[in-house]
Amino acid sequence: MNRILSTLFEHKSLSRTEARDIMLNIADGKYNDNQLSAFMTVYLMRSITPDELTGFRDAILQRRVAVDLGTDEAIDIVGTGGDGKNTFNISTASCFVVAGAGRKVVKHGNYGASSVSGASNVLEQHGVKFTSDQDQLRKSLEESGVAFLHAPFFSPALKSVGPVRKSLKMRTFFNMLGPLVNPTLPKNQLLGVYNLKLMRLYRYIAQNEGINCTIVHSLDGYDEISLTSPFKVVNTEKEMVLDAKALGLGPVRQEDLFGGDTVEEAAKVFDEVLTGKASQAKRDCVTANAAFALKTLDPELSIENAVNVARESLDSGAALDKFRRFVEINS
Repeated sequence: MNRILSTLFEHKSLSRTEARDIMLNIADGKYNDNQLSAFMTVYLMRSITPDELTGFRDAILQRRVAVDLGTDEAIDIVGTGGDGKNTFNISTASCFVVAGAGRKVVKHGNYGASSVSGASNVLEQHGVKFTSDQDQLRKSLEESGVAFLHAPFFSPALKSVGPVRKSLKMRTFFNMLGPLVNPTLPKNQLLGVYNLKLMRLYRYIAQNEGINCTIVHSLDGYDEISLTSPFKVVNTEKEMVLDAKALGLGPVRQEDLFGGDTVEEAAKVFDEVLTGKASQAKRDCVTANAAFALKTLDPELSIENAVNVARESLDSGAALDKFRRFVEINS
């Protein structure tokens, strides 16, 4: 690791093979916490290269616990995190809206490292017990529309760096990796990113890997469609800039999306969204993200119709029913 750090401190980058080998060593626990912290910090001071990110991804997928849930029609909905906005769990709520609309979601998530509440935090707060058992995951997917894959159960490297990420309490390149290493290798993804440079990097990887991927970024810095500003949407074929008005939704203030200071508060906001007790701003934000997930699965669906389908899932209680069934199966 000392040699690797010296190379990086000289402003040199790693080849794809070198990056893969380093991540394999991380997965095997060959570096101590101080070395891991120094290594992660390098990428806070300079951008990660496509070869480096792809090499890290190669290693995590090579060592993953592979999962086959018997469907190619599911989607993963996930943000990188690390935008510093401390929003409520928008992506996770959107998963159940998509499920309520009759589609399948294979959600890959983890505890919050740079935020109060990640997907794993808010689900655990509801009594969900994580599993790597394929039969239970498949049952959850079939009956609730959502299977949740808790990242440390499937990726040794993500488990190894968990304590260091938590102690750093800031964005690291593992935020970038999380959305790319779902162990089911979903063919469809809605990815939220915290800046435009990462958007371009994800698009490059999606094109190379043949993933049907929609990438979103709100131009005021959110790693999802926040409706607090215009937002950019990119897929492997085109890109566009839209705003809340273009979706037929109201504009949102940043304070409307606050997720609370504790996991308990985040879980309360999450429940309010699904039960119809949250503000219209919160519900519109979830509707917008779910709509683009639905459009990713069905590119012929107009934006207007996708929004209407997502809104109906939320307003009718279908999303809430799917969530309740998910908790029953996984508790």
